[in-house]
Amino acid sequence: MRRLILTFTLFLNASLLFSQAYPKVVAEDGDGIYLLLRRHGLEPAEHLQNFLELNQDKLGQDNSLYAGKTYLLPTASAGGTTAAATPEKAAPAPAAVLVEPLFGENYERVEILDRQLQGSVYYLVAGHSGPDPGAIGKYGPYQLSEDEYAYDVTIRLARRLMEHGATVYMIIQDPDDGIRDENILPMDTDEVGYYGDPVPHGQTQRLRSRVADINRLYQRHKGQHQRMLSIHIDSRSKGQNIDVFFYHHENSTPGLALAQRIHEVFTTKYNRYQPNRDYFGTVTPRSSLYVVKYSHPPTVFVELGNIKNDKDQRRFVIPNNRQALANWLCDGIIADYKASN
Repeated sequence: MRRLILTFTLFLNASLLFSQAYPKVVAEDGDGIYLLLRRHGLEPAEHLQNFLELNQDKLGQDNSLYAGKTYLLPTASAGGTTAAATPEKAAPAPAAVLVEPLFGENYERVEILDRQLQGSVYYLVAGHSGPDPGAIGKYGPYQLSEDEYAYDVTIRLARRLMEHGATVYMIIQDPDDGIRDENILPMDTDEVGYYGDPVPHGQTQRLRSRVADINRLYQRHKGQHQRMLSIHIDSRSKGQNIDVFFYHHENSTPGLALAQRIHEVFTTKYNRYQPNRDYFGTVTPRSSLYVVKYSHPPTVFVELGNIKNDKDQRRFVIPNNRQALANWLCDGIIADYKASN
């Protein structure tokens, strides 16, 4: 059995952040935030938000770093759910560590932070894949494909869920991509199904294949809390800016509940981090969607935005934003699990 996973980032207010001294480091040529944090023993998923708040006046476009500039590093006492290493004091050994090569070299070590999702099972499906890139958008001179960005959010979500003790199945897998921290994700066609089968060319065959894998795995976990999320990016007119929205089966009470709890998290996060705009994401029944209709676990179908709209593109082109999407999805999943048990 392949296990894959997630946790949500804890955000700090500025008064706590600036109430103590922080180590200083100089960014090297080619450094990004993730690389800089890891070089000093800090897990980006836990300390990214703290770093951004500490250094908000020293960051370039899309939160880039300037080589030769000095930056402040978060410490364990600045927040996060694990004790992070600092230059002066190494972090204590984690209670448990899983190694999942599918996440890529930089992310394959997964610390189990807690057991909030112990006993739960999640099936995660990145939309399209293989010979079908899904929706295509234009970003400067580059083409963006739905399947690559949906996959990166999905695999980040998988890692976060695992950090909380869940059993997670990545139904679509790319053997060599892992979690990627670049803005532009090149298109490829080497994704496979959970059992290693090539992704079929025909749309109906593709959908049947992934649903068959989900339902086969579902039988292994009868009696457990099981849910499925299918993650996509929509394609609309270039001028249409949309928010993240959710579909569920009209006759699935647990599917509706999961969608609503994730939606509540997104509403709260938008109110906190973008207080000058409303959040217009919706929860809607749409039983005609194949994976919603035929998957045995209660299912939520997620649309992350419009791949053709400039503002929406920033939501998933910037790696930090892809991580935030995964964090918020995880937060809603945790709320749903707690309410269901």
